Amino acid sequence: MRLRVPPGRAGRLWLRRRRDVLQHGLAVLDRKLRILRQERDRLALHATRTGREWEAACRTADDWSLRAALLGGRRAIRLADDGRLGEVRVDWIDAMGTSYPGRAFFQAPEEPDPSTSLPLTAALVPARDACRTALRAAVEHAAAKEAERIVSAEEEATSRRIRALRDHILPRIEAALTEVELSLDEMERADGARVRRAIASRASRPREQ
Repeated sequence: MRLRVPPGRAGRLWLRRRRDVLQHGLAVLDRKLRILRQERDRLALHATRTGREWEAACRTADDWSLRAALLGGRRAIRLADDGRLGEVRVDWIDAMGTSYPGRAFFQAPEEPDPSTSLPLTAALVPARDACRTALRAAVEHAAAKEAERIVSAEEEATSRRIRALRDHILPRIEAALTEVELSLDEMERADGARVRRAIASRASRPREQ
């Protein structure tokens, strides 16, 4: 797309302002990119840690679920499910205009009244607790992975914007500015030559008596 530059000196001023604004914008984007990279690295480490914790919690939950099934049968596990649901809350944070999950919290259902029901096997209680721990770890890991994905995507988008501005838009503005300045310099030299010729012509005329 060709730049629509105003003619004459107004065009030079217009291009200089566009160049200054663009260079300032590039500086801001460079700073944003550095912050996003640092945050992405931190989130990647956090996602790796929460992933290991989730896998470990799942193994523990599987072990206890297997014990409960062996001791009380699958029927005991089905009866232990009273249909109540837990709650998940996600706190969002912002870095350089990018929102992503910060902390995620899993709230397990309230404990039932122990006087109203007794577990069919002693393994059900630790199995239930292990499953809740696995759910909590899963929620934290899901939030960490989503945060890493969002920040990584914003980092890539920012990199593309910087490349487009630095490799395409800025060179076009600088080339147009160079062209305008050369044209103005040529016009000024031509004007100066005309002024000198006019002065010389006047000086060479004979004075009236």
